[in-house]
Amino acid sequence: MTDVQLALYKGKGQIGNALIRWWTRSVYSHCELVVGGYCYSSSVMDKGVRSRRVGDGEDEISLGSANWDLIDLPDADGSAVLRYFERTDPDAYGWPSLIMSQIFNRNRQVEHAAFCSEWCAAALGLPNPASYSPHTIGGLCGWLGTRAAVKSP
Repeated sequence: MTDVQLALYKGKGQIGNALIRWWTRSVYSHCELVVGGYCYSSSVMDKGVRSRRVGDGEDEISLGSANWDLIDLPDADGSAVLRYFERTDPDAYGWPSLIMSQIFNRNRQVEHAAFCSEWCAAALGLPNPASYSPHTIGGLCGWLGTRAAVKSP
């Protein structure tokens, strides 16, 4: 089984990042799942679902602690995340579900489109994926990771 982490973006970013942080009252404005040296998510800047190599290069994502918090997800199935990515790779960014779920609290998913935390929640098999923001998925995954660490011998 491949290790999985949730990466939560806390960097300054652009105006959209500031709006998300303000709306959700959180330090986080974006999230990614990290599996096998790659980040997987849905991104406004990349116009939808995509993968990017972790690193410091021009087309890579640097997950330095100044901009990102990482949460280990010991019970997550990395292979399932990769299979979900393969099924959703051509999907667009989920503006309609973001507006319906996060602004109007209608929890509506739109087929073939997802916003970052919705995509991550669905890839992890969480219920009601459109209901998550980077803040709420981070809180849940942090709690689950803590519980897993407590259970470990």
